[in-house]
Order: sequence, then structure tokens, then C-alpha cells
Amino acid sequence: MGDYQFLMLKDAITCINQKVNLFSVILDFTLPQRTKGTDYFCKLKVIDESHSEFWVPVHVFAQEIDGLPLVASVGDIIQLSRVTMTVHEGDVYAIFNNKFSSFALYDGKDGDNFHPYKVSLRFHEREHDEKIIASMRKWLASSEVIDVPNFSLLREIDRVVCVNLACKVLHISKTTNDKWMVFLWDGTDAPPISIYNKLVDELHNPLPLHFEPLPPSRDVLCTFPTVGTILRVILDVDCVTYILQLLKVDQWMKFFHVFCKMHDGLWYGVFTSSSMIRDMPNDDILIFERQSNCDQRSLGELDRMPYWSCPWPSKITEVKRIDVPFSTLMDVLTCKKETNNFRCVVRFVAVIPWRVEDFRAPCGAYRVRFTLEDPTARIHAYAHAENGEEFFNCSSSDALKRKVIKLLGVPVSRDGEAIMGGARNPPWVQCYLKSNPIKQRHWIFETKLLG
Repeated sequence: MGDYQFLMLKDAITCINQKVNLFSVILDFTLPQRTKGTDYFCKLKVIDESHSEFWVPVHVFAQEIDGLPLVASVGDIIQLSRVTMTVHEGDVYAIFNNKFSSFALYDGKDGDNFHPYKVSLRFHEREHDEKIIASMRKWLASSEVIDVPNFSLLREIDRVVCVNLACKVLHISKTTNDKWMVFLWDGTDAPPISIYNKLVDELHNPLPLHFEPLPPSRDVLCTFPTVGTILRVILDVDCVTYILQLLKVDQWMKFFHVFCKMHDGLWYGVFTSSSMIRDMPNDDILIFERQSNCDQRSLGELDRMPYWSCPWPSKITEVKRIDVPFSTLMDVLTCKKETNNFRCVVRFVAVIPWRVEDFRAPCGAYRVRFTLEDPTARIHAYAHAENGEEFFNCSSSDALKRKVIKLLGVPVSRDGEAIMGGARNPPWVQCYLKSNPIKQRHWIFETKLLG
């Protein structure tokens, strides 16, 4: 067919083994991937007004990633020239060959800008391109062929699931196992997770304080928000370099099809070849909603309590100083004072030693290390000597055992016996901490365990 003739998809799918020219709307696309050879490919799903109920696949091959149509957003318009229509097992699709095919990408939103934002080497603008683009934009604006995806808040993740997220990129780092990790935040508290690790294993296989093998430096940590969960997301894709170029630290971005998983009671995400990433304009309503919620939490005293502890923490602990405002564990970790005191609402998720009979050293003083968590962080905190006496507030070994079982969320049978191998769901409790954030040492004090 002629180089200047464009076909509608309903006509193009009948031109098997012929080269055609198309103007289509992008319904979906994949990230660049390596072929079994030396080049790259990606897949598009395209529609137009003649073929909006069923999409047509387009397979694009190029020698370099930059030679692929790196789409900015679903709903954008693509011009494809000299693509070959092919059929395989009854399915019709188009193949883009960089030796003779060309493409141009245009914003799908209505407007006066008719310049493509990305083109291939062989692309040439045509006289009637603007008229076609304007017509397609008008059709898009009046139709509902492009679904508006739902975006979950981190606090709405309640199981291992694939989600879309609108988050701020806080940090990007390479882990010790040679994986790239992105730190995402939306100002909300991810839900607590049941703990399956056995208390007896804590000494030799302790619960980790963070998902990554090594935590960010204190300088980096001090740049993080102190309310809301920070989700660690592993980049599990071939085209890591391309994804790293798209990511912008300190900017809000949309992430599609991110797998949220659990590890040792911590949430993390996996960005795979089926995931996608988009920029967000500064005036996006999703940014406004998330930032407003976070700003409100930063101002109010009670709003720094974990979302999941509402309306009030369990009363199995008691703190002396109720006039002190609440802090998060990230407030504790990033405090710039050498020593400071904090009133927190936390979960006690692990303890060393695990047997109450071993809580005291040979000299008779308490020496117990707890692992505390809230939606922002995990820390180790010590109940030591006289502070331990005050905290445990008990002379009977049996009574203390009952208190600690309840504090650690150990399930109990109908006859009152602790089920030590079961899933634990520790309650949210108040705790007063004396901390040296610089040395990362924290002590429980002026707190009583009531049971």
C-alpha cells in the first residue's frame, strides 16, 4: 500500500503478510525486554474507533532500548508505518521491524501540541498527521475506552497482591546481593502482619530490623518522612538501567502492577517485567490527597499514633508521663539530639532471651532485649536493671510469663496454655523510650507491663 495511506484496524487485520500504516491508541504496553539474541523488544496493545472492543497486538523489535516506543502513558497515540500484519494460531498482530518500519508517539490528551514526544529514526511527518491526531483525541475524550486505574494506598494492602501505587520516590540504592531497590512512600501506614517466627529461634535467627540487607546511612535516613510506611521495592527486571533513568528521587510517580509481598513480618514490593512506571504532574489530585493526609498527621498529637492502633492502644502497658506527645519510631531513629525521650505506640514482636526464667543475669539484674515495631521502623530496645524492674512490675514468674505472652501476641488455647508455634499478632501498646539515636541504643523506662 502507499506510504501516505493509513488504514483503520478493522481493515488492517485483513491485510495478512502486507505492510500497512496505522494511527492507533495505546491500550497497554510492556517494559523493554531482551530477546534471546542481542536486540530488545516490547509489546503494545492498540485500538482505534473501528476496533475499540478488541485490541490488536504490536510486537516491536530494536537493536537498542532507545529504538523502542517508550510510551509515556496508556491512552497516548502511536503512528506506525510499514508494519507487517501477521497471523499466528488464529491471532492477528503487527510486527515492527526497525529495518524498514517507523513510529511516532503523541500525547493522547486534547490540546494544540501535535509534535511527537518520541520518534524512530525513519519517521517522517506527513501533511495530514495533525488532522488525524486531532480526530483521535476527540474520539478519546468522548469515549470511555481507556479505563482509569485504581490506585491503592499502602494502608489498603491487606494480603499478597498486585497493586497500582501513587508514591513519592524517597531513595534508590543497590543492595549487597546486587539488586536495585526503590524506597516508596505515600504517607499512610501499611497494616501490621502476623509474626510466624518462633520465639525460641530469635537468638540464632532474629527478626530483621529492615527488609534490605544493610540499612541506609543515617544521613539518608534523616531525609525520610517520619510518619507513614516506607515500602522497599526490588527491581526484578532485565532493563534495570532504563527503569533507573525513569525514576526521579523526591518526585511523585505512578507504579502499575507492583507485587506486594511479606517477609518476616515486613511488607516489600517487587517490580517485574509486567510492571510499569509513569510520571505524575504536580497538580495531580492523587498527590494532593496523599500530601494533605500526611500534613494533617504531622500536626496532630494523636495522628502520629499508628493508624491501626485506633481508637486507642491496649491497656496492658502504662506510661508515667501522658503529657508527652506521641512519636513514631522513625522520629526516634532520626532525632538529632544525642539523648532524648519518646512516647511511642508500638508492637513487641520479639524478645531475647525468650524464656522468662532467663530474663535476669546471674547478678540478679534484668537484661532483656525486645524488638519493637510501628509502621515506620523496627528497633531493638532494652529493659535493663532498675528500668526492667519497673517495666516487668511483677514478682511471680507465672504472672510475668502470662504478661509477656500477652505482650508478644502469643495465641492461647482454651485451657490457657500458650501455643508457642502459632502465628503471633502482638497488640499495640504505649511505651516510653530513652534513646541515643546516634549510637542506635534504646531503653524502655517509665513504663509498666500490667498484663
